[in-house]
Amino acid sequence: MRIAEVIGCVTLSRWHPSLAGGRFPLAVPLTLDELSASSTASREPSGPEPQAEGRQRPEGEELVVYDQLGAGVGSRIAMSEGGEAAQPFYPDMKPIDAYNAAILDTIHMQVKAGAR
Repeated sequence: MRIAEVIGCVTLSRWHPSLAGGRFPLAVPLTLDELSASSTASREPSGPEPQAEGRQRPEGEELVVYDQLGAGVGSRIAMSEGGEAAQPFYPDMKPIDAYNAAILDTIHMQVKAGAR
């Protein structure tokens, strides 16, 4: 499971019937450096908001994530990928490769010296 930041949303004109009711946010996984360097590592919860001034967009490859929780732009989410992403729906089958398991309100970190 990785922590990612939602940067947008994908709109589909057609979808597999098993995916009805879900959304498809576009998210970028965050690195340890991005989490620890940011002053938002223990930020207060916030709703959908545009990218704040002075805050850099996370670097990395964007992923389309299946979401039934309603994460908005700027939200930090916990996402699972690969085969584990479909496990919450077992025994039903969903053709997904990334799943939003949680919307994170706050993140508290203790980085040990020399851990990077």
